Amino acid sequence: MNNTNFYAAEQDFKVAVDCIIFGFDAGDLKLLLVKRDFPPCAGEWSLVGGFLRLDENLDQAAERVLRDYTGIEKVYMEQLMAFSEVNRDPGGLVVSAAYFALMDIRDYNHQVQNAVWCPVDKAPPLIFDHDRMVKKALGRMRRRASNCPVGFNLLPDEFTLPVLQQLYEKIFGFEMDKRNFRKKIQGMNILVNTGRKDHSTSKKGAFIYSFDEKKYKEMLESGYNPNFFSINYNGR
Repeated sequence: MNNTNFYAAEQDFKVAVDCIIFGFDAGDLKLLLVKRDFPPCAGEWSLVGGFLRLDENLDQAAERVLRDYTGIEKVYMEQLMAFSEVNRDPGGLVVSAAYFALMDIRDYNHQVQNAVWCPVDKAPPLIFDHDRMVKKALGRMRRRASNCPVGFNLLPDEFTLPVLQQLYEKIFGFEMDKRNFRKKIQGMNILVNTGRKDHSTSKKGAFIYSFDEKKYKEMLESGYNPNFFSINYNGR
C-alpha cells in the first residue's frame, strides 16, 4: 500500500454522525437524548452520536451509533443533511452528518445509562446545533409522513385507530377530525382488521389493526399513490 500523504498540506478535522431518534409512546412523540458525562458540555443534554471511524462509511457509522445506544438495528433511518458551521463544536472543527430514525420504543433495549426518552415538545435545550437538527428532522419526517407510510415504523405490529390518529396528530402538530381521519386511512385499504379488540381504554373497545405492507407495495407498483395526509399537512 502506498503511504504517500497526498493531502499533507490540507487541514485535518473530525467527521461525526448525530442521530435524531424518534419513538412514540403513551400518546407522545419522543426523542432519545443523552446527558453527556464528558467535555465539552459535560452535564448537558445531547443527541446520540459518535465520530466516523477509518473503516466505515457514514451510513455504517450511523448504524453503529443506533445499535450502541438502542441495542437494535434495521430500523427506518435516512441521512438528513450535513452541519458544518466552523464554530458549531467548541472542541474543534467537526462536520456532522445528521440522520433521523424512527423506531418502536417497545423494541428499545436500554444500552446507555444516561440515555432517556423525552417528549419532543418538552425536550430541554440541547448542545451545539442539535436543536436545529431536531427541527430539520421534524420537518423531514412530516414531509415523509404526508406521502408515504413511515409513521407505521413508530408503532408496534398491531395498533388501534385511536392510537394511529394520536401518532399522526403528534407528527403534524394539530388535531384531526376523527371521522375524516378514519375515512382517509381506511379508504387506502392498507390496514388489516384482526377482528380482535383492545378494551384497555373503554368498555366498547377499539378494533386492532395491522399495516399491510405487501398491499401498499402492490399499490405503488400499480402506479397508485395513496398520498396519505398531504392535504392536511400542506400549508401547516
